[in-house]
Amino acid sequence: MTKTTSKARYSCYPFMREKSCLVDYEIRTDSLTTRIGEALASLRIEKQCEEIAILERLQPLAYHLNGSVRGRMAITEQDLAWLDDIYDRYITRRDDWKNFYLPQGTQGAALLHVCRSEAKKSYRALHKVSQERPVDELLFSFLGLLANVFFVLAVAVNQNQGIEEIVFHSKSYGKG
Repeated sequence: MTKTTSKARYSCYPFMREKSCLVDYEIRTDSLTTRIGEALASLRIEKQCEEIAILERLQPLAYHLNGSVRGRMAITEQDLAWLDDIYDRYITRRDDWKNFYLPQGTQGAALLHVCRSEAKKSYRALHKVSQERPVDELLFSFLGLLANVFFVLAVAVNQNQGIEEIVFHSKSYGKG
């Protein structure tokens, strides 16, 4: 059997050597999508059914974020409205959202905090892309809200498991 070689075998992504910030955005959103998968695995073990259903819908949307700049816009106003509804549904479950919580708790909640951080990194990478080319404002809205949704999901998962949030008091900001 003869071994065939192609350049594709040595390339993990065809655009890796581009100078554009777009590649960094695409790598960031790929990481976000991967982290959502990791959070899903933990939430399945923790039997967080409502949050699992949300992440199962969010994961492909994260890949759609990935291609929506280089390719066709794949995030829709309906996707944003759905995400808005998720946020509204979770935000009404608590009245102490003015606090800043340490990212901790169950494995699933901790991974949702990682997803929150990845969404913020993706937003920042998208901002850099927007300095090079036009970017649909819907992508910024979706990513910003997505980070906030991951936060409320993490808090809900902890609450479902009886884990108390730990309020963070900054020595740098506020009354100190």
